Amino acid sequence: MSTPRVTLIVSPRERFSYTRESLESILEQTTVPHSLIYVDGGSPKPIQQYLERKSQEKGFQLIRTEQFLAPNQARNLALPYVNTEYVLFVDNDVVVSPNWLEKLIACADETEATIVCPLTCIGKPLGKTIHLAGGEAHIYTETQKDGTIKRKVHEKHYFVNRPVADVEEKLIRQQCEFAEFHCMLVRTSIFEKIGLLDEALLSTREHIDFCMTVTNAGGTVFCEPESVVTYVPGLNKFDLTELAFFMLRWSDAWEIASLEHFSKKWNLTTNDKYFKKRYDRMGHRRYQGFLRPLVRQVSFGKNNPQLEKVLMPIERSVNRLISDRYENSVQ
Repeated sequence: MSTPRVTLIVSPRERFSYTRESLESILEQTTVPHSLIYVDGGSPKPIQQYLERKSQEKGFQLIRTEQFLAPNQARNLALPYVNTEYVLFVDNDVVVSPNWLEKLIACADETEATIVCPLTCIGKPLGKTIHLAGGEAHIYTETQKDGTIKRKVHEKHYFVNRPVADVEEKLIRQQCEFAEFHCMLVRTSIFEKIGLLDEALLSTREHIDFCMTVTNAGGTVFCEPESVVTYVPGLNKFDLTELAFFMLRWSDAWEIASLEHFSKKWNLTTNDKYFKKRYDRMGHRRYQGFLRPLVRQVSFGKNNPQLEKVLMPIERSVNRLISDRYENSVQ
């Protein structure tokens, strides 16, 4: 077998219960020579045992921690073991399609891109609805009436939530400004210039931060829609054994810390629509993925806004306890 040019790093995103489906997809559809490092951050026992069996059977490296990991923490654990030309970051809730990796590498080779992302779809049926086909992300300045200059973020996702069939003719290889860590091919040499991923970004803005950092270092970002993967969110299908991880991953504490660090790092104005939207939507992932489905279960399948309103402050208090307990455990 040829010497691998790429190392795949699989890491947890927000749950563990889709581990088997995602990994089996990667193992089955990845036909080019590659190395594989799987980072297991505190998965439940059955998932841990499955990954141990699979790593022995397939010969990939398994890194296990007993505590939960933020996404960039997990990726950084694996990066020191990478000695290939490319590294491919992929989340543990992603299903890949035939020739997905070949297409990404071909794009990087032909364009000399630093980062290449695929057409990332969302949900089932697989490959039908667009989550990301590249996008725009950069800092711009705006002069105020009093002469002060404010630094703001521009972010735009291409074709988000559009059916693939409706825009298929527009999905062409193109240079863009950001990719997402759902699936991202990166030229490994860039880390010699910029260092490891920023672990202070615990739950949000890590993809924007990384891509802007790469661009500032002279790198480029491309989207290659001939490579297709699908991110499969959990919604209301979380196993009780992974609920604590989901709650921590999208905790108010982690999100606030991430937004504050991101704004300070890039010297950004925070009293604009970009940040206001994110603070106003604080906790919406927990609401959509846990609280509303729970209320529907106890309300015989019906929405119950009054009960949701009663439970929201209780859920936030529980969420604080989870993040506080995690913080104390790692100190």
